[in-house]
This record gives sequence, structure tokens and C-alpha cells, in this order.
Amino acid sequence: MKKTPFYKFMQDNGAKFVDFAGWEMPISFGSIIEEHNQVRNSGGLFDVSHMGRIKFSGRHARRFLERILTRRVSNMQEGQCRYAMVCNEDGGVLDDVIIYKFEDHWMLVVNASNREKLLKHFEDVKGDFVVKIDDQTESTAMVAVQGPKVMDMIGQFSKEVPSLKKYGFCQKNLLILKMTISRTGYTGEDGVEVILGANMASMAVKLLLKDKSADADVKPCGLGARDTLRMEAGMPLYGHELDEDTNPFEAGLDFAVSLDKDEDEMGEKFIGQDALKKVKEAGLQKTLIGLKVDGKRTPRQGMVVKNGVGDLGIVTSGCSSPTLGCPIAMAYVKPGSVNVGDKVTVDLGSAEIEAEVVSLPFYKTVKK
Repeated sequence: MKKTPFYKFMQDNGAKFVDFAGWEMPISFGSIIEEHNQVRNSGGLFDVSHMGRIKFSGRHARRFLERILTRRVSNMQEGQCRYAMVCNEDGGVLDDVIIYKFEDHWMLVVNASNREKLLKHFEDVKGDFVVKIDDQTESTAMVAVQGPKVMDMIGQFSKEVPSLKKYGFCQKNLLILKMTISRTGYTGEDGVEVILGANMASMAVKLLLKDKSADADVKPCGLGARDTLRMEAGMPLYGHELDEDTNPFEAGLDFAVSLDKDEDEMGEKFIGQDALKKVKEAGLQKTLIGLKVDGKRTPRQGMVVKNGVGDLGIVTSGCSSPTLGCPIAMAYVKPGSVNVGDKVTVDLGSAEIEAEVVSLPFYKTVKK
């Protein structure tokens, strides 16, 4: 398994590791619930260096990105990033990604489990495009610092970063550290994601976590808390809510699809665009809902959602929500089969439990 540049630091701080997409990643440093609450109430730092970071440059870089991404990039400004998807010809999702626009190049952050698949896909569709594709994943490192007290902490080092708009980024030089800092994240809280050279990772994390007291504003957190946090925020996870047999509209991600990309002079039809237009016209086969459960038993991926008439759909993700104090789940069901407030059941195999259909996200960030 590959180790991230932060591995030694995380190990020294008591991390428990798991294999994730071929990387040895910290799942927790103790209690997942405590780490979850640390992020909701103050701040947490996550090693996310396993995420792929791919640089695009060259004469046709912009056109190539228009071709492979569902969202328009030609009207992006320098210092801006956007959430988008890479689709197959049928409109199924190959990955959900974030695209960064720099002065003379672009950067795509992709899911660790899909990086090699995407690199092959890019080469397959490159054709006559004059574009250089540089996988910088192993030469760089990445951390996410998330929570309501994070921006105040960062304000001690920089006035620019706390003033960034959501999905904005800047490049900073702090001492000898050169970093790309974006106001993005995957927890439902405010915060940043930082990309920097792999050789600078140890210095950066020591700076960010220099306060080691019990009530420190920011503490290291693992992937276990990252998953419960994104669940509460209703954020899709590839392999659960997203896959090659699911289109963006079914996942409620209409905002990240520009079906008119090829209708202006800067545009380029994206792969899967024609298929997604047909989906819009024909209607969806499934739609994503939220479920809230009374009791302690948690729905898990693959479990069947039912009502008095029959099977409605399948659970995609589930966890016990530390913030709400009850199990929650997301599920795909037949469009129009349920409404918010309806009661359904989830088949656990040995028993069925009752759940209430609720709107997503389960948790909305509040100012603390």
C-alpha cells in the first residue's frame, strides 16, 4: 500500500490505519464520534492526499476540459474552482471532481478510487487535442481543515484566505511553504483544502496542529468522521450515491450539468451530453431521498426500502448521526413514490425498521 506524505505524523499521533483505494489512510485517532463533534464544534484536519490531483496545460486544455466535464469551464475566472462530473457516453458518472483554474493551467481533483480509470479515459478521448496531462498526485500532498473555528485560526496567518468566497482559491507563500488553498470541503462546515509539495507536508501539518492541548481548536481526524460528516451534509460518495449506472440528475446534481455547453462559440459538447438531454426529456428512473430512523439500528448500503405496496428502492449510505442522535440514510427510490414526511420501512434482513422520509441535507451549517 502507498503511504501519504503525512503518514509518519499521523502514525505518531495515534492514527488507526485502513486500506483505502491502495493507500494506507487514517480511519480514526480514537473515537469517531469525538472527531465528528470536534469538526462540528471547532475544527478538524484530515489527510486527503489519496485524492488524485491532475494538471492540464497546453493550447487545447480548456477545450479538452469542456469535452470531459459536465459543467462549463470557459467562463471560469482565475482563482475559481467548480464541482463537476465526468460522464460516460450513456450519461453515467465516472467520477465527481473539482476543477481549479490557474493563470496558465488547470487542476482537477478526483476521487482516489477513480484516478487510474480517469487517466485512461482522458488518454482514450484525447485524440487531436493539444493538451498535456500531468498526474501530480504522488508529488503533492493535500489536507482538509474543516470546522467553524478554522477561518479564525487561518486569519492569524493570512488576511486573504478568510476573505475567499466559497469555491475560491489562492496561492500563498508562508515561510518556505508554497500552497494552493481553496475554500472547499466535504463536511458541511466552513473550511479549506490545501495542496502543497509532498516534501513540505510534514512542516505544514506541524504548523497547523502546533496546539496539542485537549481543547485545541483543530485536531487530527480520520476518514470515519469524514464519512459521517458528509452523510449529515447529504453529500454523495462515489460507489454509493454515484456510479456509472447513475446519472447526475438522479443524484440531484442538476446544478453541475450544463446541457447548453455547445451553444456558444467557446463551448464544446461534453461526453454524455446527448444522453443526459434524453434523460431530461424521458424522466428519471430513480431519485435520491433522505431517511431518518427512530431507534439504534442503522440502514446499510443495499438494503431494500419498502412501503405497504411493495419495494420502493435501495439504500446507498447509512450511519448513526452524532449530531442528530439517530440513524440516517440516503436511498434511491422510484420518482414520485414518496414525499417528505412519509413513513417507509427498511428491510435489515432479520427485521424491518420504520423510517421517515426527510429532505436533504440532514444537517445545515449554522454559524457558531
